Amino acid sequence: MFFASDNGSGVAPEIMAAILRANEGYTRSYGADAIMDRVRTLIRQTFEAPDAAVYLVATGSAANALSIALYAQPWTAVFCHEDAHAALDECGGPEFYSGAKLVLVPGPHGKMTPENLIQALGKVGESGVHGVQRGMLSLTNVTEAGTVYTPAEIATLTSLAMAKDLPCHLDGARLANALVATGATPAEMTWKAGIDIVSLGGTKNGCMGVEAVVIFDPAKAWEFELRRKRGGHLFSKHRFLSAQMEAYLTGNLWLRLAGQSNAMGRRVADGLASIPGITFLHPADANILFLQWPAGTHARAEAKAAIYYRFPAPAGREAARLVASWCTTAQEVDDLLSALRQDSLLAFELSDVLHGDQRTAPNP
Repeated sequence: MFFASDNGSGVAPEIMAAILRANEGYTRSYGADAIMDRVRTLIRQTFEAPDAAVYLVATGSAANALSIALYAQPWTAVFCHEDAHAALDECGGPEFYSGAKLVLVPGPHGKMTPENLIQALGKVGESGVHGVQRGMLSLTNVTEAGTVYTPAEIATLTSLAMAKDLPCHLDGARLANALVATGATPAEMTWKAGIDIVSLGGTKNGCMGVEAVVIFDPAKAWEFELRRKRGGHLFSKHRFLSAQMEAYLTGNLWLRLAGQSNAMGRRVADGLASIPGITFLHPADANILFLQWPAGTHARAEAKAAIYYRFPAPAGREAARLVASWCTTAQEVDDLLSALRQDSLLAFELSDVLHGDQRTAPNP
């Protein structure tokens, strides 16, 4: 029962087959392969952006750092949520590549609020040469809390940035999951909502290791190429990146894979909502859930081979993050629910006896 991260899943068979096909014979290197030509066309069609510049890298951190560096100057601020991956999980990569300062904007459930962004925009860039200037906005969808921005919510935030002449980046490491959750099209979630550049994730959703950077202003293409090369992220045997992305997007495989992970995330959420003593810390919009449950549940669940990440929790409680992947099965979910249902009910009933608690589990 592996629910630690969608990064821990294997490679989708269609994508592995594409890698093996790409391994045959010879082809041009550094992105001049014929497969990349097809990928570029596929992404432009998928995003309804015929002039978009498209580049591939192997990691989400590279995609985010290079995207931010393309638009942020060393003397500027990048506005992102305080829990954004770029802020907490990339070891200062965005700052290293851009030289810019990250300004962390709070907001409940991993989502930046317009009010908080307005406040942050008002504090930065007002002290002349003595302070950093406003640089750009970076949003994440799906968020680090497992919640999802709608296109309208993105458009509200980007409009505030654009009023200050700021470009906007979208970290779409789980963009497919956000699209499935909202029913939006890639264009509606990105450039139609005011996004200038997007990191399109593949690794968390069935690929071996590939992310696309989609730049809606082709005038920025050459600079991105130089930054990718200088940063050490231009693959020589690029065809293995191209092959993954082509298979990923062909026939909407990426949305089908995300549909499976979202469905299994919903199956987990629906099952846990009926278990006493379990509470949800954030809405379960896609395939990531954050939970609290009675103390002692970790040890018992892990003894039954449940694998997930622990998080800090108040005394007498435990917290966890559960993530469903493209290959999570209904049986794996049901096995997890069975283990948690027995353990949580036991702990909950014991707590009732000892403390007279009358808690109920809310809907996610």
